[in-house]
Amino acid sequence: MKKSNYDNEPKYDHYVVKEAAPLLQYLLDTLKQSRSKTKATLQGRGIKVDGKCVTQFDFPLKPGMKVSVSKSKRNDIFKSRHVRIVYEDKYLIVVEKSAGILSMAAGHSSLNVKSVLDNYFEKSRQRCHAHVVHRLDRDTSGLLVYAKDMETEQILEHNWHDIVYDRRYVAVLSGEMERDGGTIANWLKDNKAYITYSSPVDNGGKYAVTHYHTLARTTEHSLVEFKLETGRKNQIRVHAADMGHPVCGDNKYGNGDDPVHRLCLHAYLLCFYHPVTRERMEFEAPIPPAFKNLFK
Repeated sequence: MKKSNYDNEPKYDHYVVKEAAPLLQYLLDTLKQSRSKTKATLQGRGIKVDGKCVTQFDFPLKPGMKVSVSKSKRNDIFKSRHVRIVYEDKYLIVVEKSAGILSMAAGHSSLNVKSVLDNYFEKSRQRCHAHVVHRLDRDTSGLLVYAKDMETEQILEHNWHDIVYDRRYVAVLSGEMERDGGTIANWLKDNKAYITYSSPVDNGGKYAVTHYHTLARTTEHSLVEFKLETGRKNQIRVHAADMGHPVCGDNKYGNGDDPVHRLCLHAYLLCFYHPVTRERMEFEAPIPPAFKNLFK
């Protein structure tokens, strides 16, 4: 086992892999430290393989690869109050965004996830940019995936419905839901003021299908999971309003009910086949505590 010191990276210890092994096992054998500490370093983005940050526990190491281990527990290059990195490899990055930040730049607004990630890639000397694959409304929180190169972006964009096999949101709706679950299907179209409205018959808009399941309810509010079969603009917000239970905090389609002073919509589950490796990738972002507190 060879350990080397690179002058330009004093905060890392470097190792050269001798035998093929999954990354976590290799680190446990090499570092001789506790499993929890090793996992924390991995999740904290403190491990690089051949210069690229890796957080995947079962990443396959091959002889000759260089593994760099951060001397501090967390990789301190990435700092953002609005974005949390959930997963990263050389093709894509999965993040959780907070409410109030755009997925990408629009007009003069500078605060957006894409620019936060591009800044991070530059600082971490990755020669790539964040390519937008799908979006969340500014006021919706939750999971987003960005491609790191045009090729991966094209695969995701053109095969989105085959690649993504489960995508769910959770929302706090106004009022007590009468039903435990069901499906809403109709046509959605924007009017001239960019307000999306629904129609039970084809109005020249796009067909939209939403499945819902009530998780909890009080006499004032309901916690509802939504699974999208189609991904239309404002789909959940319009369909919730169609049910007579609009999303709380929705200033466009809501009824003024705003218990936690934000749009109560969160993209909490994202499952897809990796566009390059075809591996199943499953990510979950916890339901915001402010939502859950309404149902205690």
